Amino acid sequence: MDFTIKNKDSRGRIGVFKTAHGLVRTPNLMPVIHPGKQTIDISKFGADIVITNAYIIYKDEELKNKALNKGVHDLINFDGSVMTDSGSYQLSVYGDLEVSNQEIIEFQEAMKTDIGTSLDIPTAPYSARTKAEKDLEITLENAKEAKKIRDNEKMKMLLNSVVQGSTFLDLRSKSARDLSALDCDIYPIGAIVPLMESYHYSDLVDVVMSSVSNLPDSKPRHLMGAGHPMLFALAVAMGCDLFDSAAYILYAENDRFLTTRGSYKLENLHEMPCSCEVCNKYTPDDLRAMDKKERTKLIAEHNLYVSFAEIRVIRQAIMDGNLSELVEERSRVHPMLLDAYRKLGDYSNNLEVYEPRVKKSAFFYTGSESLKRPEVTRHLMKLDEMDKKRDLAILPAYRKPYSNNIPDRLGNFYVYGEEMEIDLNKTDFMVADIPFCLVPLNIDEAYPLSQHESPKIKDLDGIEFVKNFLSDFIDNYSQILIHSHVVEDYQLDLYRIHPQSNIINFKVNDQDKIKAIADYQFGNGTGKALFNGETKIEKSKKTGKIRHIYCDDELIANMRASDSYFVLAKEGARRLHKAIKFPKNRVIVNADCEPYSREGKTVFSKFVTDGDSNIRAKDEVLIVNENDDLLAFGKSLLNYNEIMNFNVGQAIKNRKGFL
Repeated sequence: MDFTIKNKDSRGRIGVFKTAHGLVRTPNLMPVIHPGKQTIDISKFGADIVITNAYIIYKDEELKNKALNKGVHDLINFDGSVMTDSGSYQLSVYGDLEVSNQEIIEFQEAMKTDIGTSLDIPTAPYSARTKAEKDLEITLENAKEAKKIRDNEKMKMLLNSVVQGSTFLDLRSKSARDLSALDCDIYPIGAIVPLMESYHYSDLVDVVMSSVSNLPDSKPRHLMGAGHPMLFALAVAMGCDLFDSAAYILYAENDRFLTTRGSYKLENLHEMPCSCEVCNKYTPDDLRAMDKKERTKLIAEHNLYVSFAEIRVIRQAIMDGNLSELVEERSRVHPMLLDAYRKLGDYSNNLEVYEPRVKKSAFFYTGSESLKRPEVTRHLMKLDEMDKKRDLAILPAYRKPYSNNIPDRLGNFYVYGEEMEIDLNKTDFMVADIPFCLVPLNIDEAYPLSQHESPKIKDLDGIEFVKNFLSDFIDNYSQILIHSHVVEDYQLDLYRIHPQSNIINFKVNDQDKIKAIADYQFGNGTGKALFNGETKIEKSKKTGKIRHIYCDDELIANMRASDSYFVLAKEGARRLHKAIKFPKNRVIVNADCEPYSREGKTVFSKFVTDGDSNIRAKDEVLIVNENDDLLAFGKSLLNYNEIMNFNVGQAIKNRKGFL
């Protein structure tokens, strides 16, 4: 199956794949259609894909005959893509099925389903390990058998292989790795409904992340049974692409309305909960007075409207680059959901790999949970890696960009460490601020250090976070000078004012700034290599920001106004290639791709043989061959893991080639 990513944010991705009945966008919701009871026209809600149960059809002779004669699409009256489940839900409820794995696979193909599923054994959360291991062994054997049957019989349907393992994270990881080796088409994550029903959302995060982290990036992942819209944003941020929902009808049968804030019982409603077609047309009293069947249908329609609206909101958030803010907003509707989001923060290093380097939107700090976001993790790692001078001066946060708004008279500085004579040429100047802890003034305009907003009233968690970081980071310096306002804001226990406080001053130096930003973007030492020679800096007449940098009359790089990162020119690419060791900042393409790269054409993933494992989406990268000959340079659209895993789709947007 050809699955391509069109846009991404955190682990969430907007993608598309094709079945025999059309294109399916992700993230997406698959409403569950009961093959014998469906009364709602799902198509009118904009559904690309639905899911129905193959075992129910198989056991009912009338449904079975119709499905075999006319196909499952005709049976459920849906023209789009159809996924079928093999009966694992019935197995978990009743303990046995009257069908073999081979029979249900062949039946799904015979009724022309688009995506079929092997017979997995769902193991409930917190089961005994021996049971989980035994069930997982059967699930894996069935998946292998299904793949062999599908390939040998040259079936047209795409194939699901379900990740199991209960709440044993090592078993979930093993299941995901073993199934990945089969190279199936879609990977559902199963047996998670009990976790959701019991509000064990934190455990759900562990289960999902243990699974997703070991599944291929090039295939969609389906979170089975996740049908409540308040969970969608969190699940998408963890890398889930598809959801199936019977919740819309099950909740409706109990007179319950789904919303992103939870659910509401009709008996408690004074006002309708949204502005969908149902809520605009009817009042709670109207619904309470209705026949049960009619009322259930209308509430189910509301539930579908709300669920699909949330999917659209999530897609837009990915496009805008603010999925994390949406997750933080949604997570605050329930304490256990907030607990789950905090648990996701423990996977910040994993999420950082998938976080694009730059975004359209600013970083909004909305509470202590924001401290574990990938952007913060990435910046703190960069601070640890950067070259450091002898001393450090820490200033309070002025108006952004900080370096343009520092007052002429800075005031008193406390001293920590060995008190020495101040040498401003041997001093790093940084601003203390939440959530990025320390922002070097030479790079403060680089994304997201200026492109962020946080409340002026500091929260205790944020203060403690900065304070703890400072206590470790200052060990890198001989003398640390801390402004009195920083001492007060972050409750630091310092009592000595440096006798030379009056001479401490910071002046912006454009030459130092461009070298520091290059080091931050490409690695230590690259600024000196890029801008080596007689340097000319051109600024925008309108904004005063740096725009173009020349060395010895040759254009080296342009600085983007939106994020203050560099876009290399040809000479800049040559200098960077010469300055950094292979394979840093590189993607390596095969011989077939070489002439096209030199011509400046887009590089597709299937032509990339290797590269720098630290490449992130939106990075500026060099395109080379196996001999490290510089062919071109451009912008990475994916991270290294994704580039290496995909066999279709664009990997690098080529800026210019070297003929």
